[in-house]
Amino acid sequence: MIHNLTEYEKAQEEMRILEQRLERLQKNHPVGSKGFTKAGVRKMIARLHEELALFEGSEEARQPV
Repeated sequence: MIHNLTEYEKAQEEMRILEQRLERLQKNHPVGSKGFTKAGVRKMIARLHEELALFEGSEEARQPV
């Protein structure tokens, strides 16, 4: 769960890293290869998307800095 802007920024960076990792996996391993690894990375990305969305809709995100 993301509670503040610092955690939000860290989650965004983690998502970028995971998206790059997934891109490399897709490029280096054809369809049917490393499927569980790719699926795991996609699940982590989805989880981060949900957490980012929850934070963006929260009161903490609307607070002026």
